[in-house]
Amino acid sequence: MKTNPVKRALKEGKPQVGTWLSLESIFATRFMARVGFPWLTVDIEHSPVSWETAAHMFAAIADAGCVPLARVPRGDHDHIKRVLDAGAMGIVVPMVNTVEQAKAAIAAAKYPPVGDRSVGGAIHALNFNAAAGDYFKHANDEILVVLQTESPEGVENAEEIYSLPGVDAIFVGPNDLKFQMRNFTEDGSDPTPEEFEAMLQRVLAAGKKTGTPVGIHTMTVEDCQRRIDQGWQFLAMASELKMMVNEASRVVKELGLAAESDLAKY
Repeated sequence: MKTNPVKRALKEGKPQVGTWLSLESIFATRFMARVGFPWLTVDIEHSPVSWETAAHMFAAIADAGCVPLARVPRGDHDHIKRVLDAGAMGIVVPMVNTVEQAKAAIAAAKYPPVGDRSVGGAIHALNFNAAAGDYFKHANDEILVVLQTESPEGVENAEEIYSLPGVDAIFVGPNDLKFQMRNFTEDGSDPTPEEFEAMLQRVLAAGKKTGTPVGIHTMTVEDCQRRIDQGWQFLAMASELKMMVNEASRVVKELGLAAESDLAKY
């Protein structure tokens, strides 16, 4: 059975930079899987990706030698089971604020006796170049479990969550974390850049203390490299949508057809 190289690399302390897929395009996915990113995450939380299309995207990514991950809408057993049975080699679970939520997500990704994932299906094994029986034996060791810290509550519970067996990495959604911090400002405004950075550094410190890789979504190569230098390991670089719009906007601007597009600022 094929192993999960991203999971192995994170355990060895090596940074792993991938990107988000939100276009619901198998055609685009086949190309992105061959660019050179070690992993690609199909975003089912904030994009109109159907379950069937997601399964085809996982297959296209795996067939290219890349690791397909899925960001589920939330950490429910049925969502996690469905993407793993469809061939995802790992999950990214949003809004994990408590230990109980973390434990539930981990259990849903693991077969007994470690978790409570139900046994069934056959498509999942194809992406690991294995028979279903081998997949059932070894999936617990190869599925990558990434939990998202996206609120001050999640940061408060970080050390306890990050210490749980079965957590392979932590991922910060910076926009959600910043918005959730509004609940702690007097007028509901955004935190200052200094306050936000301090919150991020608490996540990084908790990861280093517990020995759990932590990561973050970045939008520029410079910012991505800066975060790697700080010790962040599981990093997303923009998305295929962002890359497409940015390049198209650059061409349009250089041709003098229009000023910088508002979409390029997205």
